[in-house]
Order: sequence, then structure tokens, then C-alpha cells
Amino acid sequence: MHRTAKSIAALALGLALTGMASADPVEDTLTVETDDGPLTLTTMTSAPDHLKDTMDTIWSGWHYREDDTRDMERDDFDNPGMVFVDRAIDSWNAPQGAKGESCAGCHEGPESMAGLRAVLPRVDPESGKLMLMEDHINSCVTERMGLEAWKLTGDEMKDMLALISLQSRGQPVNVAIDGAAAPFWEKGKEIYYTRFGQLEMSCANCHEDNQGMMIRADHLSQGQINGFPTYRLKDAGLLSSQQRFIGCVRDTRAETFKAGSDEFKALELYVASRGNGLSVEGVSVRH
Repeated sequence: MHRTAKSIAALALGLALTGMASADPVEDTLTVETDDGPLTLTTMTSAPDHLKDTMDTIWSGWHYREDDTRDMERDDFDNPGMVFVDRAIDSWNAPQGAKGESCAGCHEGPESMAGLRAVLPRVDPESGKLMLMEDHINSCVTERMGLEAWKLTGDEMKDMLALISLQSRGQPVNVAIDGAAAPFWEKGKEIYYTRFGQLEMSCANCHEDNQGMMIRADHLSQGQINGFPTYRLKDAGLLSSQQRFIGCVRDTRAETFKAGSDEFKALELYVASRGNGLSVEGVSVRH
């Protein structure tokens, strides 16, 4: 890199980190009032074995948010993300396939998806491909309904992600990282620690080296994705993990990978594995 370019990058990084101050995650318990009664979620637990040399405890991003934001997630009635779940229920039951097929026609109720969110991404045993939930949804949309694939970051897709994720709420994240998943996991780990962009920053710089710190008005979390898709107040809408990865890479002033790319699929597997043991939050609320 040219000396001037290096100086600019160093200056930009210095400006980005200006004003950093320590702020520990809030000690709190997340109990959600649901239609079926109160449900207490695991939002803090011992780190999985593959992180033991890095950290002792893993925390959901919920602990890094302001009181009013955390409170929104305590009651489904107050959670703005539930509007999109309701919209997805309509989509689930609608005869929208080329021959009038619907999700309900094959799977009956969305509760049939319970447990799926907790183990994704995972390797498909037949194709050997790493599959996101979006891939599973699109396989139904294209192969069983005869429709064009849904856009990975489109509203239809994110609504369905929210509905299906909600069926696993409270279950521990438990993605496999061994066997057929191992090479994908290793690739994702490499990306997590790779510095990108003019700022030459990696995922680990924010979410591992400086987690718990305040950067400007943002409280840096561990970057856990057990709460995704999340309703992001800043965007006034749902945000998927793939979208957040795009945003993070762009924040380093780099050309980003595409949603659903091999790189971001591997990254999602690795980041999900860092949260093994935390509860799936269904549809979380973040700022």
C-alpha cells in the first residue's frame, strides 16, 4: 500500500476508535411474555469449547442494548418484529404456488419447523452444500411451488425467516462444526479474522478485541446472531444475518461479498457456532 494510503487508513481507524469507553454488558434476565405464557431465554452462558481460549462467557446482543430496547423484546405485544411474523403466517397459508401450492399444504402448521433455526447453517448430506435457512426456503419456493426464487434479502424471505425462527425460540443454538461442516467452519473462521477495507478491520477487532466498549454511541456486542432475524429500530424493519454481514464489511470501506455467497455462508456458520448454547430468540429487537 502507498504511504499516503496507509496514512489515510490509519487516520480513519484512529477516528473510528476515538472516544472509546468501557461499558460492560448489562446483568439482566430475558423472560418473554408469549401467547403460551412466560418463556425465559438463555442470553448468557459458558463459551463453547472452541472459544475457551478466547473468552469464558458468551452474551447475547440483548445485554448490550438500552433498557427500553431490551424491554421491547420482553413482550410479544410490544415487539415490532411480530408484525412481520403475522405477515409471514398469511404467506405460509396462501395458495401461491404455480398450481396453488402453499407452505401449509406440505408442512401443515409453522410449528413443524421447530428446531430448524437452532441447527442452521448445516451441510446438506445429498449435495454436500452448506445451507442457510434461506436456501431451504428457496428450495421449496422453486422446486415445490414452481416459482422464481425469492430475493435473499427481500421482504418475503425475511418475513418467513422470522416465522420459522420463532418456532425454535428458547432452544439452544447447536450448529455442527465437525465432519462435513469442518471445512466450511474453517473458511468462516478465516474470514472472521481477516482485515478488510481501508480501515483494515476484521469482525474480531470489534466483536472480540473491543466487545463491551463504546464506539461513539454504539455499544459493541460480541456479534452473536442467535437473535436474528432482528427488528432493527434504526432501519424500522427486519434485518437478516446476511444483511448485517454486508453492513459490517461496508463499514470497513471494503467491497463486500454478496448475500448468500460462499464466503458469507461460511461466515454465518462460524459466527453461529460462537453462540452455541445461547437461546434462539426468534425475533429480537436491536437499535
